Amino acid sequence: MTEKILQKKPYPLGAHIEDGGVRFSFVCKAAICGILLYDKATGKELQKIYFTQEDRIGNVYCKVVRNIDPERITYHFFEEDRLVADERARFFPVKAVYGKERTMESLRAGFPPEAFDWGQDRFPRCSYQEMIGYCLHVRGFTKHSSAQVKHRGTFAGIVEKIPYLKEIGVTTIELQPAYEFTEIPTEEERKQSLPTSTSPGDAGAFLKQKLNYWGYKKGYYYVPKAAYAASGDPVTEFKELVKALHENQLELVMQFYFPDSVRRSEISDILRFWVIEYHVDGFHLMGEKLSVDLLASDDVLADTKLWYYQFDTGYLYGKSEFPKYPHVAEYNDSWYYCMRGFLKGDGNLLANVLYHMRHIPEKAGFIHYMTNYYGFTLADLVSYDHKHNEANGEDNRDGNDHNCSWNCGEEGPTRRQKVRQLRNKQIKNAMCMILLSQSTPLIFMGDEFGNSQKGNNNPYCQDNAVAWLDWSGMTKNVGVFKFWKMLVNFRKNHPILRPEREMRLMDYIACGYPDLSYHGQYAWRPQLEGNFRHIGIMLCGKYARVAHIQEDDFLYLAMNMHWEGRNLALPKLPKGMKWEKVFSTDETEREKNAAEDMDLEYLRRVQPRSITVYISVMAGCADGGERSETARKGNDKSKTEGVLHEQDVESLKDNSIS
Repeated sequence: MTEKILQKKPYPLGAHIEDGGVRFSFVCKAAICGILLYDKATGKELQKIYFTQEDRIGNVYCKVVRNIDPERITYHFFEEDRLVADERARFFPVKAVYGKERTMESLRAGFPPEAFDWGQDRFPRCSYQEMIGYCLHVRGFTKHSSAQVKHRGTFAGIVEKIPYLKEIGVTTIELQPAYEFTEIPTEEERKQSLPTSTSPGDAGAFLKQKLNYWGYKKGYYYVPKAAYAASGDPVTEFKELVKALHENQLELVMQFYFPDSVRRSEISDILRFWVIEYHVDGFHLMGEKLSVDLLASDDVLADTKLWYYQFDTGYLYGKSEFPKYPHVAEYNDSWYYCMRGFLKGDGNLLANVLYHMRHIPEKAGFIHYMTNYYGFTLADLVSYDHKHNEANGEDNRDGNDHNCSWNCGEEGPTRRQKVRQLRNKQIKNAMCMILLSQSTPLIFMGDEFGNSQKGNNNPYCQDNAVAWLDWSGMTKNVGVFKFWKMLVNFRKNHPILRPEREMRLMDYIACGYPDLSYHGQYAWRPQLEGNFRHIGIMLCGKYARVAHIQEDDFLYLAMNMHWEGRNLALPKLPKGMKWEKVFSTDETEREKNAAEDMDLEYLRRVQPRSITVYISVMAGCADGGERSETARKGNDKSKTEGVLHEQDVESLKDNSIS
């Protein structure tokens, strides 16, 4: 084997096949550094190649090594007497076992298969108003035995669940870190996480048991996580996942966590690589002081979804430009905390709730969620007042103490039927808030059927049944599951619920009704004072027609998060139309309201802690409400696809959340 030095070409960093050889580029400040080549089959060291000062440009050393077969070698870099795994590696040939410490031998880099048939792959490019997001952990999503997949806890396992993802109506999958990272912490990382109260005798056991299940740390950003692959080829398996999702018109957005130690100048290279090489649809960027406005203005990423805490859209687009396909979206907890507080009945929130339910940033999207990978799941949000993270080994001091949760009368699992029924209703209330708000909804895996993490609001180190999704909840909580699917179909069939821009509180087309209006005990007179927790929200169906998306019905959302029933007035509709109830989160509301509805045509009694939805129909028909022209276009379809009306509510009764 011989080497030949060619012209210096430092970028891209790492190792790349070209010119009949391999170009190696390595960032290093040490005086002595180079490349170690190994035989891929035997692991035997083949050659040690030193970088020279002639190979250096700034802090980058680059050299082309010829007359080697990339398919038969692996490599390390070295500096002084220390081996260094290539941070820009595209492939680690040694198959990794999850939960086993990665040795330097297992981090010898190689070269991935060059050929992959993408066929007619196309980016779905789902708009933010059409999108419903679903955040999941690759391993936790299908690792539980109840998942009933062949390849549990892997990229291939997600492919097996694509029919389910389509069934629950999501359009966009957000993956927690799925690039390569070492889940077994280093000795230094372990010592830093050691609780101060840990005795010397317990320290050893603690250091052994800690696991970075989530993966929010610096990683090998150019390769999918090998332990998440059912095969020995994570590169091909990840591409097959993306291709399968795209064939089903589903998007894939990846979380990337960049600590301060990552060069900000390299982040754009990483994102471009995943778009070009793996066809991913977007990125949720995580880390402080990221140059997100520069990333958002990158021409290669112009159609790629980018999510961060906030963006300066004035800088990105200027004052007069409105992008045809807004690709950036704010992703922060402002909606999360406000709506959680309202759900449990906190006061002085109503004005903020109305703002968050209609708010869409100018020239950008907004991702809203009631739960996420951190904090309580939706079922735990209504089952626990306090976090229960004892299993994490940190004396329950880790995780957020400010959960805005309420246990509905008893902490944790209970046999009390009234508590179970109230929790059931609160979950449905939360689902309504998520899917009836006008920005872009997202849920965490399993919330659609009430999955619990046993009160753990920070299972970052729990690679077990605490953090794995228990799929048996689909049958245990069938009513909640059906309610979620009904709401998804209702949202999809009513474009008025997903406008492109924030709706205005005014009648700007002089049709007699504002796009959006609020109501209290008297129509057009909302009660927003601190002690009120109920509101009527009316959406004018003519907005959809003017916005050129589809003519729609009038919708009225009656929300009451008070512990007592409240009256709400429904505005008068145009001549020949009347209000008809579509569904309610309170299963007893039909019986309680029947007499009052006959006496007071436009006044409704909204039961405690409940949400009821009304829709406009043509009056005077034998069936109690023939659909209007607009309703016939959308709502008859809703009926057949899962939108339930009052007479169907009984079918939602089930074994309540425990």
